[in-house]
This record gives sequence, structure tokens and C-alpha cells, in this order.
Amino acid sequence: MLRRNLASEFVAGAYVFPGGSLDPADRSSEAIALCRGRSDEEASRLLGVDECGLAFWVAALRECFEESGVLVGRHQDGSGAGELLDTSDPETAARFERRRRALIEGHTTLSEICHDEGLVLAADEMYYVSHWITPEVSPRRYDTRFFITAAPLGQTARHDAGETIATDWVRPVEALERHAALETVLLPPTVANLTSIAGCTSTDEVMAWASGVTEVPTILPIVLFEDGNLVILRPGDSGYEEARADLDATGAQLDPDLGEATRTVWGPELGIV
Repeated sequence: MLRRNLASEFVAGAYVFPGGSLDPADRSSEAIALCRGRSDEEASRLLGVDECGLAFWVAALRECFEESGVLVGRHQDGSGAGELLDTSDPETAARFERRRRALIEGHTTLSEICHDEGLVLAADEMYYVSHWITPEVSPRRYDTRFFITAAPLGQTARHDAGETIATDWVRPVEALERHAALETVLLPPTVANLTSIAGCTSTDEVMAWASGVTEVPTILPIVLFEDGNLVILRPGDSGYEEARADLDATGAQLDPDLGEATRTVWGPELGIV
């Protein structure tokens, strides 16, 4: 997990997974063509989009490299099934760190890096497992897809020292315990995703679980007042469907009092003003 910079305007200091936005270059034919082990048709079906589903895998792999320095790619051979990238050699590590910085600064693209290094993207090593949309009450809203992959043994994760200030390898159960003890800040989707794999005792078990996820429901929480208290309802919770119907009927207009209460309760912790 990565800790966000304490000076960030949004969720400062929270522990998060590597991630970011889908860039136009992620949708390019060059980037899509670099993906191995998964077709665009399959990817699009899994995500519930018409086309360019593989762009989300490209974005996830790119952001993983930008934010943690881990590039899940294979050396190209005739079948595209070569060995995973190993950067344990100091010279190789330094070269890829330079490429990472160039990517972050916009001087290159992931496709150019892969072509220069003779790599393809191991899309078959990454699994789509979760989809969250922030509730209407949120001052900043995100439509976020979550993926799981195993870090290649020959690579070392390092935060970027910009958006993030610390790298922490932690077991899911321990991360949840720290959060419950108010030692760390985790966002609701992070808590939910960690909970999904909390029962796994090894990387192999996590990957086996992830590979078996074939249906990914969209989680759009609802924040409301109930007996004077702020309550978060998620799909499947009692009262969620009724609350969703009420919001849809009113055009999901934000109650100013609810918005102010949300900022008062969660704002200081999450950097919401």
C-alpha cells in the first residue's frame, strides 16, 4: 500500500492502492496491441463496456508502474509468453527508474517503454475484481475499477516521493486492524477490497480468488440521515433500494445540510473542505 502525501488536497495521509485516471494513450491501438493473454472482447465484457476494455488493464498496469515502480510485463518471444520483467540488477533498476520518471513527467508513454525494452503487457496476470462509484454527496466523485496482480519476484516497489510518501507491504488483516484502531486512514472501497482477501493466507490464494471473479457488481453507496445519524448504505443493505429509488425520483439532488454534515464528520480525516 502507498501513503498519500500529507499535503494532498484530497485524502491526505490515507493509505491507498496504486491508481489513477484512464489516459487517452491507454486507449491507443499500440497500447492495446501490447496486451497478452486477454482479448479486448473479453475485457470489455468483464467491465460491461462496448469496446476498448483492455484500455483499463493498460491504465492499471501503467499506474502501477508510475506509482509503485512495478511493471508487470514480459520479455517478448514468439508467443508473447516470455519471462516476467526482472529489475533486480542495479543497472536495470536504474534504467527503469529513469523510464518511470519520464513516464510520470509525460516525456514518454508506456507503449514506447515496452517497445524500447522488448516487453509486452501481462494482462493475463491482472484480474478485475471491484467497481465503486463515489456517492452523490461526495465533493469529488470517482468511477473506479479495482484490479489485482502479484508483484513480480524480481522487482521492488517504491513510492514516487511525490503523490505518495511511503510504501508499506502489509497483510490485509493487519491493514484492517490498524484502520479499526484508528492508526491509519483507509477509504471505504479500500476497506471493502481488503476485506475480500482478508481470509487469504498467501499470494497464490489471493490470485486464485481473483481469477475466479467473473461478475463484478457496481457499488454506488448512498449517504443519508437516519435518526439524526449519518449512515452509508451499500447495495444489498436493508433500505438501499428504497433510498436509491428516492434519489432517482428526485434527480439525486444533494441536500445542503447532508453535504455539510458529511464534510463536518469526515472532512478533517479525508481532507474534504
